[in-house]
Amino acid sequence: MNGVAEGAFRRHYRHVHGFFRRRVRDPHRAEELTQDVFTAAAAGLREPRHGDPPVLAWLYSVARRRFVDVTRSSPDYGPIVARVLQEGLAQLPRGHTHVVVLKLLRGMTFAEIGQQVGLTEAAAKMRFKRALESLRADLVERGIEP
Repeated sequence: MNGVAEGAFRRHYRHVHGFFRRRVRDPHRAEELTQDVFTAAAAGLREPRHGDPPVLAWLYSVARRRFVDVTRSSPDYGPIVARVLQEGLAQLPRGHTHVVVLKLLRGMTFAEIGQQVGLTEAAAKMRFKRALESLRADLVERGIEP
């Protein structure tokens, strides 16, 4: 491992490993993926120059690409996310769920949604935003980060 990669490993291992632990339920798999990232770092990192992105940003980019590759090859990821989203939508207040369905499934504008459910456009946007925040928090809590 070159000196830059070794330094990155020492400083950022915990961050990259945490990235995978939040997304992958199997701790051994998270470790393997983390090692993949640092293997790429050993091959691709060089002495930083002025204007280069921070090393941690580069590592996260590699980690995201690796995670996407893994999830595309996993037949279980899609159904898991679908089930978690379905459960999350069921937990939302009915008005929030209705706004999400009208926006995402019917493609309505917030003004149209507001008219249909008796809200202002701004209130429809706020309900949508709060619903998505709640769904995102539920996904993250379950180890699936969007």
